[in-house]
Amino acid sequence: MARKNGLRLWAVAFWLLAWQLGAMALAAAYPHGELLLASPLASLRRLGELAATSAFWRAVGWSAARIFGGFLLACLAGTALAALAGRYPLAEELLAPPAAAVKATPVASFIILALVWLDSRHLPVFISFLMVFPTVYLNLLEGIRQTDRKLLEMARVFHVPLTRRLRGIYLPQILPYFRSAVSLGLGLCWKAGIAAEVIGLPAGSMGERLYTAKIYFQTPDLFAWTAAVVAVSAVFERLFLRLVDTLAGKAAA
Repeated sequence: MARKNGLRLWAVAFWLLAWQLGAMALAAAYPHGELLLASPLASLRRLGELAATSAFWRAVGWSAARIFGGFLLACLAGTALAALAGRYPLAEELLAPPAAAVKATPVASFIILALVWLDSRHLPVFISFLMVFPTVYLNLLEGIRQTDRKLLEMARVFHVPLTRRLRGIYLPQILPYFRSAVSLGLGLCWKAGIAAEVIGLPAGSMGERLYTAKIYFQTPDLFAWTAAVVAVSAVFERLFLRLVDTLAGKAAA
């Protein structure tokens, strides 16, 4: 039987202990060793202090709204253009160069270029959109290609309405590809979106808080904000994937 991939409590405890021992060793070896590596306990305590403030939740909401907004726009655009490219080969050929270029170009290059065109407040939306779009578009296009042609031909012969074809043929076969795309895209959009905030420094964002913590050597704050980014990203991923799984279950019923 294949092992399920996932976190094990003992493995998490091992690395937390290694982190704690490393922080203690640095603190003992250097006068200000805690500035180099904050301990997990200090980081957790600082996260609790930050979470008790309204400014923390405003920053989380600011960043989440823009990053998740860019993700949703990428899902909509990727779905629409994948459907267009699946129907018309010319559209697929036309979209292939920009999709390949976005996949290959470093995110830092896009961030710096976008700062020339956009206000820093809109930067996380744009960068999140760019990073997620090729993943959604290419995965859905592959799902459309893999759709059973015999079923589609039978639907045409019997004049099955488009809505029933979408629900009964396309949706069950494409949803696994969409789930795979959004699972990867949710992680990408948060990494890229926070990177855009750290470089663009929009006021009130989580990225701005990370940069401020780095500038002032507030190492516990740096780890606390990083943990907050990871936690919010994980929550969004779990909730969105649960929604996709619910849709998949309804489509299969």
